[in-house]
Amino acid sequence: MERLIGKKAPDFVMNAAEGDGSDFRKVSLKDYEGKWLVMFFYPADFTFVCPTEITGYSKRYEDFKKEDAEVLAISVDSEHSHKAWINTSLGKVKFPIASDITKKVSSDYGVLIEEDGVALRGLFIIDPDGVVRYSVIHGLNVGRSIDETLRVLRALKTGGMCPVDWTEGEDLL
Repeated sequence: MERLIGKKAPDFVMNAAEGDGSDFRKVSLKDYEGKWLVMFFYPADFTFVCPTEITGYSKRYEDFKKEDAEVLAISVDSEHSHKAWINTSLGKVKFPIASDITKKVSSDYGVLIEEDGVALRGLFIIDPDGVVRYSVIHGLNVGRSIDETLRVLRALKTGGMCPVDWTEGEDLL
């Protein structure tokens, strides 16, 4: 796979369920121009690890908003599945959940497991100019760290050189 870091993010337009489960809408990369975007892929609705991540990011959504960042969750399930999940066991969240039912976006971002038809746990931070600045991709059984996502977002926003374990307020190199 070709690297994404430092390049324009692959474009997308997807159907999504509103995070409150009320309706559907389209989401596109263009919707996030001028803002940071934390975009994460997860394997499937109605599973075990996925709801812990989605609700975790929702609980910390205001921390992302303070950083002028939006959050978008994506899986290969339909927007109808997302809405049903939100309105049953997942509960309301503060950001949309997009449907990559064609699996094109998962493929474009290098997270598609073709033989299983699901996405790996891929997380991408895209800057206000639409450039991919960070990605982490790992297997299906381990959830991501929201604290680490916020730490990296804040580090990227400094525009400087941040040493290992840098946190907001510490000196840059």
